[in-house]
Amino acid sequence: MRVELADIISCENKEMSRQVEIELMSFESKLGQFPIVDRAPFVLKFTNENHKRLLIQGETEVTIAIPCDRCLENVDKKFPIVIDKEFDLTGSNVEKSMEESNYMIGTNLDVDQLIFGEILVSWPMKVLCNEDCKGICKRCGANLNLTECQCQKTEPDPRMAAIQDIFNKFKEV
Repeated sequence: MRVELADIISCENKEMSRQVEIELMSFESKLGQFPIVDRAPFVLKFTNENHKRLLIQGETEVTIAIPCDRCLENVDKKFPIVIDKEFDLTGSNVEKSMEESNYMIGTNLDVDQLIFGEILVSWPMKVLCNEDCKGICKRCGANLNLTECQCQKTEPDPRMAAIQDIFNKFKEV
């Protein structure tokens, strides 16, 4: 969703509140594509302070389904988003400060790009379905939280293969 800010930028000490919606259906980054499970409309407040600063403020929450890092089951992760942006409106710095952000296109605010940037900054390093998640079996791929697999649990150390051969020869005698 885009919001036109030309009126607020041109009028000194003007305040405006606008209900906006997030149109993003999924969050796409180099990590992959993650569906957005829950998002709600929220209110953004725009304030022109004495033709010096443009303030953009608002709060919302977005829920994204992210796979657990151990068992790959989807986990609904909530991202509380607090928007508190400030643009300098004095002189030639207007275009410069707005060009530095990828969510301002001229006098239009791209709400989806703004939310995308806030989610990207707060993306977790590790996501677990629960603290004691057992993960998946390395051999058969079974989710160890749901079932016990019949795979051999101990893996022989390849560095000890020569010694293991010696023990096997003594068993044959």
